[in-house]
Amino acid sequence: MSNDWSNGLCSCFEDFSTCIITWFVPCYTFGKNAEQLGENCVMYGLSYFVPILNFWCRTQIRGKIREQKGIEGSCIKDLLCVLFCDLCALVQESRELSGPGGQSMARE
Repeated sequence: MSNDWSNGLCSCFEDFSTCIITWFVPCYTFGKNAEQLGENCVMYGLSYFVPILNFWCRTQIRGKIREQKGIEGSCIKDLLCVLFCDLCALVQESRELSGPGGQSMARE
C-alpha cells in the first residue's frame, strides 16, 4: 500500500467528467464515495446540505478512504482539506476509490 494519495488534490481536471459532476452536484459525488465504502449513499448525500454535519461526515469519509488505502494523514488534515478544498477533495477521493488511474464516475 502507498503512503500518499495516488491522485493529487489539484489534479481534478485529469478526470474532467467527475470534476464537472462534482462542481454542479457535489452531494452526488459525496454520496457515491460513501456508498463505495459501504455507507448509505442518500443519507450521506443529503448530509452535504446540513451545516456542521457536512464537515463531520466529509471528514469521516475522507478518513475511511485513507484508512482503507493505507494513506498517511490525520483527522485535522482531512478537516482542513474539507474546509478549504472541498470540491477538489471530493474529486480526489472519488478517483482514489475508483482504483489505479482514477476512472471516471461517468463510466459507471
